[in-house]
Amino acid sequence: MNKYETIIPAASHWSLRVRRGMQMTLTDIEGDANVGMVFYNPENLLERYNAPDTLKGQHTFKLTKGHCLYSDMGRIFASIIEDTIGWHETVSGNSHASHIEAKWGKRDYQNDRNGWMQNGHDAMLVEMAKYGLTKADIAANLNLFSRVGTDADGNMSLVEGNSPAGSSVTLRFEMDTLVMLHTCPHPLNKATSYPKKPISILLEKATPVAEDDLCKMSRPENQRGFANNELYYLGADMSTDTGAEA
Repeated sequence: MNKYETIIPAASHWSLRVRRGMQMTLTDIEGDANVGMVFYNPENLLERYNAPDTLKGQHTFKLTKGHCLYSDMGRIFASIIEDTIGWHETVSGNSHASHIEAKWGKRDYQNDRNGWMQNGHDAMLVEMAKYGLTKADIAANLNLFSRVGTDADGNMSLVEGNSPAGSSVTLRFEMDTLVMLHTCPHPLNKATSYPKKPISILLEKATPVAEDDLCKMSRPENQRGFANNELYYLGADMSTDTGAEA
């Protein structure tokens, strides 16, 4: 299999171990989608995505093409190699059941079936449980396709219309990565009705990282992050000669 394509319905969750050297393109099918996403090292689940280090190490508040997504061990899970939007956020976290109930009323799957309104926090916990992770293991997540702004008093709000239909972002994975995501509404979404926005995912092999790679060269910190990855995988690709001399 050279590539894999799927559609993640609205208010759903999904996870997959993605191998280093692969790339994932996420596309906002209808516009104004939100994808909550977080990363873990499948070989050591204590290592996970670190939002503060990702932002401060690259001197940015937004995420876009040229930025890297860091672990709490100073390594790079993934690089953003393509982006048609120019702004994704990683500071607002997930929606909770209380947010959904306050904005759109209380519903649950037992009574409402596929019409229920899932929240990002619980959606992520469902995926995490598949790998033995609990609420204590939740890390601050990305909110792809979403942009937040602040007013003069520092109050944050979701910027409407940030992601037109067909918008896409491509992540190149620099480590083997356990990817968890959901398509639940952004916690600051103020739509009059529960937003139901699907996304598509395309997984395929990435082009190897070049010496002048934008993500690698955009910041000295990123060069160190790539060097940390190289050290982590030192010897991993060496073949072992198991033959014996006569």
